[in-house]
Amino acid sequence: MSDTHFHNIKDLPTTHLLGTGTAMCAGCGGLQALVDIYDVLGRDSVIVNAAGCMTLLSVYPFTPFRGSWLYTAMASAPAGAQGVRDGLDILIEKDRLSADEDLKVAVLTGDGAAYGMGLSATSGAIERGLDFLYICYDNEGYANTGHQSSAATPHGAHTATAVGAHGAPGFKKDLFSIWAAHNPAYVATVIAAEPVDLARKIETAAALKGPRLIISLAPCPPGWGFDPAKTVEVGQLAVETGVWPLKEFQNGRVTHNKPPRRRRPVEDYLILQDRFRHLFEPQRDEATLGEIQARVDAYWNGVD
Repeated sequence: MSDTHFHNIKDLPTTHLLGTGTAMCAGCGGLQALVDIYDVLGRDSVIVNAAGCMTLLSVYPFTPFRGSWLYTAMASAPAGAQGVRDGLDILIEKDRLSADEDLKVAVLTGDGAAYGMGLSATSGAIERGLDFLYICYDNEGYANTGHQSSAATPHGAHTATAVGAHGAPGFKKDLFSIWAAHNPAYVATVIAAEPVDLARKIETAAALKGPRLIISLAPCPPGWGFDPAKTVEVGQLAVETGVWPLKEFQNGRVTHNKPPRRRRPVEDYLILQDRFRHLFEPQRDEATLGEIQARVDAYWNGVD
């Protein structure tokens, strides 16, 4: 359970770095959030990484994580976390590991696993009261295989599998509420463009026991179609337009942390992304744009 079997990428010369195959897409909003999250978790942790974009961070025997890292299939990360947690508890019970040497167990997945393939295993882990932190980087599609639609794809967005005149016909699944319905220890939404809010929520989650979820909206330049230099701007607009509410659930209560005082029109966020360009060109799709705005308005009208 130590990092002795892994080489730390930061300690390697540049020539080795170029040969590890760990490069991520420029401007990745998920990686931006993960860097901040890992600053809080630190090396005394085990990252159970489901197949997805962040799997590319580690190519055996190299990993950028200073702690331990375990790869699993896309639907299996919560089961992997259960095995790791059980193993740690057995070692502590047998006095082969001191309580001071205990490690935090964290699952790392994309939205494909969190909202879809791994949801049943996750529900089971929450019901068992597994002591783990679940981190979802939500880029709203199966990004590492060409950005096909996932259960997190927003209404009207173009993906590799939703290319009709009006984009994806469905609506994004409410993972926050699904987790909250299980009454876990903690659930929160974050985004790297709001680093103070993100850091506070990670510190809160890290200090708790039991099932905890952090959902980070992860602006994806290649999948969403925007200049990587605009990742922070796109993230800030997601919050300012009300598309991505920053909120947390604890002790049976939902709290909104940064409600937009004067919400900007949703199209200020959409128009920066090629995946929504068909809603503006060659002519405006007023019906779809109006539907997207109406759903955001309805959400905030229902917030106390």
